[in-house]
Amino acid sequence: MKFLLNSAEETANFAAKFRDFLSVGDVICLHGDLGAGKTTFSQGLIKSFNPEITEVVSPTFNLVQIYDAKGKNFTGEIWHFDFYRLENPEEVYEIGLEEALTSAVSLMEWPEKAAYFIPDNCLHLYLSSDEFNPNIRTLEIKDEGKERWRELITFLAKS
Repeated sequence: MKFLLNSAEETANFAAKFRDFLSVGDVICLHGDLGAGKTTFSQGLIKSFNPEITEVVSPTFNLVQIYDAKGKNFTGEIWHFDFYRLENPEEVYEIGLEEALTSAVSLMEWPEKAAYFIPDNCLHLYLSSDEFNPNIRTLEIKDEGKERWRELITFLAKS
């Protein structure tokens, strides 16, 4: 299933639609080249859980940022990972991935760098930006067959 997002604001607003479908242990893997909109998506989702957050930064240099969150199905934390600079996949233990998988919602940019540690039931989103206008993005969901995500995907298709 593909969605055309015509601006950074539209990307963030689309991400906010995921809020009421997420609960502890959920993982969203964000794939795409540099500038494809992974961080923009993350910002929109994180801010939807906590409107008091004024800035959501990419965790490129420290690999993880943790935010307080309150949603329909959980109150806790969102862990925003960026594995771009990960040199050894086993570094995920040092940054708390195990804790996040059992006690939080996790957003993971560049998940292919830690593929061995990514759970099977995560949702994979593939973002790409338009060649001529980098604010226009295509977001593709390729996990339509996973039972865990069926309700969310049905909702997104209708909205």
